[in-house]
Amino acid sequence: MMQMTWQFWALASAGFAALTAILAKVGVTDVPSDSATLVRTVVILVLVALIAFLSREGFSPAKISARSYVFLVLSGLATGASWLCYFRALKLGDAARVAPIDKLSVVLVAIFATLFLGEHLSAPNWLGVGLMAAGAVLLAWRG
Repeated sequence: MMQMTWQFWALASAGFAALTAILAKVGVTDVPSDSATLVRTVVILVLVALIAFLSREGFSPAKISARSYVFLVLSGLATGASWLCYFRALKLGDAARVAPIDKLSVVLVAIFATLFLGEHLSAPNWLGVGLMAAGAVLLAWRG
């Protein structure tokens, strides 16, 4: 079996995120954005539940610490808020402009990870963060 690296999964995530934007933009056309988010969320819930229950690891709620539950619930709330905002933005704007602004989350993660998680980025890493921010602004600019 092929060993998959974090880079593989990160690229796969980017590819699926790109598909998400395009498919969601088409799907939200004649649907209220909150309803579209609900449909998407139900599909994700069913899919991930199947994967969790059928995986080799299984699902063991008792093995998850209270601290992990708190942070996972908070993460879920943040995800839900992000999705609601994202679908509202897609309903109102062009996917090619909404997605880059949404991906400013990458810039915010770099900042938050250094501030709150003690992670360190090199000067070239920060240059990349700056270029990503500038690229998002340029892509969103209607000129």
